[in-house]
Formats: sequence, C-alpha cells, structure tokens
Amino acid sequence: MGFSSSFSVISKTCLFLLALFASSASSSPSKDLYYDHCNSIVPKATQTEIDFTDFPLTSLYSNIYYKGGDKIFKRESPGYYQYPKDVTIKPTGNVYKTNVSGVFEFEASLIFRSTVVYESTSNDPNSKNRGNVAFKLRGFWSESYGRLCMVGTGSGYSEEGKLLNLEAVLKLNYMKNSNIYTSLVHGNLESLRLENDENYFDPISVLTFPSMKSYYYTFASGKPGQSQCASGGLDVLKDSLLGLQSSGNGVCSMFSRWMQTFRLDYADECNNTKRDCHPLGGIVESMPQYMSTQTIQCSEDKHRLRFLLHFTNGFYAYDRVFDPNTTLVGEGLWDGEKNQLCVVACRILAPDGSFANASVGDCYYRLSFRFPAKLSIKETSFIQGQIWSNNKVGDFGYFNKIKYRSHDRSFYGVESEISGLKYEYTEMDRIKKLCPPINMMKKKGHSYPEPLSYQMGFSMSIGSSKVKGIWGNAVPLYVGNTFYEQGSQSVTANLETSAAIQNGRLNISYKISLSLPLGTDLGGGLSAQNSSSDILISAEGIYDIETGDLCMVGCRELNSSLQMSSNQTMDCQIAIKLKFPPSNSRRASHIKGNLISTRLISDTLHFEELEISADAYGMFESQLSIWRMDMEIAMVLISNTLAFVFVALQIFYARKHQESHAQISLVMLMVLALGHLIPLVLDFEALFMKQGYHRRFRFEREGWLLPNQVILRVVTMIALFLLLRLLQLTWTTRSADQNQKGLWVADKKVFYVCLPLYLAGGVIALMVHSIHSHYGKAELVPDGFPQAQHSLWDDLKSYAGLVLDGFLLPQIFLNMFFNSREAALSRFFYIGMTAVRLLPHGYDLYRAYKYVNRYDGSYYYANPSADYYSTAWDIIIPCGGLAFAVIIFLQQKFGGRYILPRRFREYQEYEKVPVVSEG
Repeated sequence: MGFSSSFSVISKTCLFLLALFASSASSSPSKDLYYDHCNSIVPKATQTEIDFTDFPLTSLYSNIYYKGGDKIFKRESPGYYQYPKDVTIKPTGNVYKTNVSGVFEFEASLIFRSTVVYESTSNDPNSKNRGNVAFKLRGFWSESYGRLCMVGTGSGYSEEGKLLNLEAVLKLNYMKNSNIYTSLVHGNLESLRLENDENYFDPISVLTFPSMKSYYYTFASGKPGQSQCASGGLDVLKDSLLGLQSSGNGVCSMFSRWMQTFRLDYADECNNTKRDCHPLGGIVESMPQYMSTQTIQCSEDKHRLRFLLHFTNGFYAYDRVFDPNTTLVGEGLWDGEKNQLCVVACRILAPDGSFANASVGDCYYRLSFRFPAKLSIKETSFIQGQIWSNNKVGDFGYFNKIKYRSHDRSFYGVESEISGLKYEYTEMDRIKKLCPPINMMKKKGHSYPEPLSYQMGFSMSIGSSKVKGIWGNAVPLYVGNTFYEQGSQSVTANLETSAAIQNGRLNISYKISLSLPLGTDLGGGLSAQNSSSDILISAEGIYDIETGDLCMVGCRELNSSLQMSSNQTMDCQIAIKLKFPPSNSRRASHIKGNLISTRLISDTLHFEELEISADAYGMFESQLSIWRMDMEIAMVLISNTLAFVFVALQIFYARKHQESHAQISLVMLMVLALGHLIPLVLDFEALFMKQGYHRRFRFEREGWLLPNQVILRVVTMIALFLLLRLLQLTWTTRSADQNQKGLWVADKKVFYVCLPLYLAGGVIALMVHSIHSHYGKAELVPDGFPQAQHSLWDDLKSYAGLVLDGFLLPQIFLNMFFNSREAALSRFFYIGMTAVRLLPHGYDLYRAYKYVNRYDGSYYYANPSADYYSTAWDIIIPCGGLAFAVIIFLQQKFGGRYILPRRFREYQEYEKVPVVSEG
C-alpha cells in the first residue's frame, strides 16, 4: 500500500472518529435516559469497584448479523461492490462491579461497517465510508438473567450525505452459561428519537453465535467415541479413513481453521422428483447445491467443536445477506471408533423474520465428516460426508441422505495437519500409451520449472475455433508422492519427490477448473446456456523436467442430466498436453497446449478441442528475480568485503594513534565479532541451502552461487579475524598500561548498562513473538489460508540484527563515562561500518517497491529473517544508526559528555595512578 493510500485511510478514520466523539461529548446520555429505557430490563445499580477478574462477556466481531436501519445504511445499487455485513461490539474502558450481585456496569463500542463501497468523484475524504455507523454506549449487564441494556450516542451519514447525530438503546439477550439453545445472542438497537426526526432510524435487529467461555455441549457431551450420530450414517471401513492418531494435535487443529465449501450430491431419484430430497423442508424453493461451514469455537479437550452450516446455490462460502432459514448451528464430536466427526445440527427459527425473536430448535439434522486415506483422479476431495434426518419417513423434517464432498481444494492446512494422506495414480497405463518418452537432446542452458515451484500453478485462457473467452485455473494436487503447497514458494525439490524422478520424468496430478461464460456450447455437456458454469477436471500424468512437457489424462464431473443419458458419473476420456517454456528465458513466454476429448465425434460426451494459452506464471518475475538474486549475492560479497576493509583501516589507524587506541569499547568489538561469528557458525549453510538440501537450484545458478558461497565464507572469516585482532590489540594496549584503570572501570559500566538493555529488548522480542503466535493460532483466517508466522529462532535472529545495527551504542556510553576527547575510532571505521549496516534497509525499501515479495528463502541481502525489515523499521533503524554516528563525531570532537545537558557536563577525569619504577 502506498503512502498516499495509507494517509487517505488514516485521515478517513480520524475524521470519522472525531465526528463520533464530538457527537458523544455534545449529547452524552444522562442517567434519566437509562432509567426511562433500560431500568425495566436491568435495574440501574451503583458502582462499587473495578472488576479485575476475567470479564465473562467477550467481544463480538465474527458470525454476527443484522438487518434493518435502512435510513442510515447505504442501500444496494447496481455498480456498487458489496461486502458482507460486518458489526463489532466490544467493551471499552473499565468494567465495574455494582452493589447488586452479578450486575456489571461498563462502556462498549458498537460499529456497523458499510456493506457498500463505491468510487466517488467527490473531494470529500469521507465519501467512501459514509455507510459506517458507530455508537458509544454505556449500561448494565445482568449475569443471572442474561440481559444487557445500554444507551448512548453515535454518528453516521444519511443517504444524502448529511452527518447524523444518533441516540440509541441496545437490548440484548446474552447468557453467560449457555448451551446450543441459549448460545444465540440476539436483540435490537432502537433509536431514541421520534419517527419524524431526521436523526431517527428504523430498529436494527442483531443476531450472533459468539465463542463463549462457559459453553456446555448439549449433543456432543459424551466421551470421544460415543457420539449420538453413530447410527444412520453411511458405513465406511475405518482403515480407509484417517483418524486423530494421524495428527498430534487432535480435532481442534484439524478444524479450527475450517471455512470450507461442500458440493451436495443428491440421490438419483431426486433428479425425477423432489419429494423427501430438500434438506430445508421446502422453506426455500430451490434445492441448495452447496453447503459451507464456519467454525465458531473448539473445546479445549480437542474433541468437540461448534460451527454454522450455510446452504447456498453459489460456490462462495457465504452469502452477503444472512438468512436464518438457510443456516444451521451444530455441535460436533469426534468418533474415534469410526474415524469421523459426527454432528448434530439445529435450525435457527425466526418466525416473524426478525433476529430479535430468533431461537434454536428442530435439532433433527445429523452429519458426518470423514477424511479419506487415499486420493485418486476420481476422488480428489479431502473431506467427504453426508447429511441426513434423524426423523422417520413421513415425519416433518425427514429427507433422504445427501452425500457431500469438499469442493475444489480450498481446505488448506489439512495435509500439513494430518500425516498419512496419499495419492494413488490409477491411470498410469493409459498415460504411458498417451505420453511415450521422447528421446531428444536437452537444449544447453535451458531450465524448466521445478515440480514443486509456484510456476507449476497458472491461470489460462481457453478457446476453440468457435468459442473464445473461456478462463481456467490449474493447480497441482500431488507432485510425485508430495502434497503441493499452493501457498508455498518452494525453490528446492523435496527428497521424496527427487527420488521419484526417473529419467527426468515425474508423476503429477492436477486440479483444473474452467469457467464457461453465458451462451457457451462446446458439446458433450460443456455448455452454459442459461447462466455461467464451472467445470471441474481432475487430471494425472507425467511431467518431464528436462523438456518442460506435461502430459495428462483427465476426468470431469457430469451433471445429473448427463449421468442419466450416459449412465456414467464421470467422463475420463480427456487428454491434456502442455508445454512449459524455459524458466530462465529472458523473453516473455507462454504455456501452450490443448485439451482434447478422445471420444468419437458421435459420442454424446464428445466436445470440441480446446486450445490452452497461459502466461508462464512468474516468467517476468523470474527474470527480475534472477537479476535480483545475482545483485544480492554481489552486494553480500561487497558489503562483507567493505566490512573487513573498514576494520583493517581501523587497525592501521590504531597503530598510528596508540594513545587513543585503548579507548575503544571492548563491548562494541565483542558485539561486532559475535555478529560475524554467529551467522558463520550456525546458519550460513541454511542461508543458501534451504533445509540443508538441494537437488537443483531453480534457475540453475550453481555456477554462480557455489563459488561465491566459498568466497563469502572466506571474506566473512577474514573480517572476523580482523575484528578479533582489533579486540586483542585494544586489550593488550590497556593491559600494558597500568594507568588505564579508569578505562577498565568505564568499560565495566558500559557492560553493566548494555547487558540489561539487550536482555530487556530480548524479552520484549519474546513477548511480541508470543502475542503474534497466540493471535495467529486463535483467529480464523477468512480465506482459509493459515497465517504466515516467524519462528522464535527467526525473531531472535532479527533482534540480534537490531543489536548489531546499533553497534556504536557501547562506544557512546564509554565516551560518556570516561568523558574522553580522543578520536578513538577512525571516521572510515564508524561511518563505513554504519553504512554497511544501514544500506540493507534502504535496499529493502527499494526491493519492496520494485519486486513482488517472495518469502521463499531466495533473499541473500537484507534477509527478513536476519533483521527487522519493514517500511517503519527501514526508516527508524537508519535514522538511529545515523544519529549514533553523529553522536560519535561530536563526542570525539567536543568531549564524551557534549551531548548531555550542561549541568551533567562537569569534567571528571580518572587520575593516573603513579607507578613506582624498580631500580
């Protein structure tokens, strides 16, 4: 995000909050308002003391929905981009106990964020966020009755753009100790103005299922292996499924990041009649095609969890408007005897359409979720299961069993959490006939994408002689026997995958999705007559790493009408051939290929041949990355060479100025020596060889990388030896002159000051790491990707880099304690070494602007795991380093205490102790 964009966002937020606090200050609610509107719900009580215990009410910021308040919320309009409705309720300030047991008084903020964002030509910086509405409320919550009532003021904008000063009362039912029936938090936000007032708004009803500290499972209360939905589901052999024993962290780690979409597969008889097929009992006219899940919380015993289930007709997990008629709330318990998660789910009942009167009931839904131990071309779903009714045939709510499976491959994190999942290549005989090995000479100097690299996934345009405008996406599923991490940027081959390469050829499987625009008709069921359509193809084949050829056979899912006409569920007569261009090409290149139906033209499932074209993903980036890595390797060599040159110049300077040489801080020299020693001893190999192993560098840079690796080792060792030599000279000079006792005392003080500072900084770094790790594990990632986090070792290395950036700090302290005017450090040394330490931060700013960030282990200069690198740190650290250099210059010219206020500058000099000579 650019500076102007960041400044715009900050200015908008400041203006909005300023308007909110101004309106709050001008018209804060009086006690009479609470008495008039809330006293009958939660009687007003008197504060007694601040409650420092763990307040039972949690902030509400997810799974929260609202409706109403049309006057103050922007309405949908063509051309607007609409976000899902978002509202946050959280306590602010202190929480007070009162003279009534179980009644608490506190303040809270209530923020409704706009669902509509549009580009405006207005110069008003707030024009894009006028849909936001915020309230500042104060009131009481009764723990025993589970009621909350608060009054307060807020601000928002009308449809005409006028700032509104709002007054409101919030009434919620919020139980501390809850179960599936009482866990629903719901209520109303009502305006305190008259209906004819311009600041009046319609009542807003709120509904949410929050994560609760005191939640008691109703249906998942048995012991693991004693689930209430063990009967009625589809019996599957336990050995064919993965169990919790495959994961060391239990069910919570497997499901805590769960935001997944499942495709519903209805029974064959549902194609002819809809009787006993609709899971929602016909309340919604069309039968849903997808079911999506959203985790609410997982219990600490790692065997139970709660989530919402949304039924939709679209692929996306959540509709923009929450509909209680199409949502279930459920409890799940892991059944270790059957290796499945069993779920009991209930309806959300809102008879009058208002969230304020919603309740939970009709708990006759049963679901099971299973993890297959093997995937194949005909079954690529990580999760399978079914939903059925616990009611009897003919009873209300009964419907036939409906199977479902994870749609596409969006359940990220499964493979990393569960070991033992394998892919079975079942079509290799067909592939060998379709893709025979071709003996051809590899062109010298050409390198093709590594099987596990990000270049293997790409977006493509597809067309035929008659139809254009088809778009698709192709992502590997398994490479050899290794799961392909879509979010990773692997540059080295896995050991297992490398061993699976035979004669340069490797088995590989893909997930391919095609999006057909409206009106497309390619024959064979590849059509989109009434609406756009998505086609999913699973494929497996052989990738030739020496030539860049990818040859596969594919299977596509058939819709219900094609299944009836062809008596088949899948069409596996598909051939896919692709040609990757060299990854080290200096010119823009394209992936070319075709997708062919191998059936006869007369076959009902035959479709037109499709030509595939895709920009070789990362080809331009690869070219830039090659140049960047070459430049970074050179910069590492240059910077380390300059480091030992500047140290050598300091040694020559010390020999010419022996009187001032003893006044160099030993602590500073030790910091510099350790800064060169630790990378050299501990992780220099890891800096170049990820995980200590490499088969082939992505761009075949061994000829350039390996010799320079040796050179860099030598240069670093020379710099270390010179620093140790400088340390020895300083120590020897001090020890030889008994008049230098004052310097020893001053350097001890430096050590006693710097050590606590460094330790305190290390503790802060550990605390920050702990906080980031805690929130990274606790929060659900909306798009299903796990959040990238630095390891503890990486954070400690970054902190060590910060200490090294401020290497002049001990010398500054020594000059202050000893109050010396001697120029102990050569200008070449302290200015040059400062430049060596600070230039990487300037380069990092340039790199962030010039290149796409890739956390793939290919950074050799300004390595993010070896120092603090960000826009803020890249400004703060250079400013601090330059300030230290300026302070050293002033101290060596005007005295060590010149930088202090005058009253602290009194001249104190350590007296030289006379030495009685012998003789």
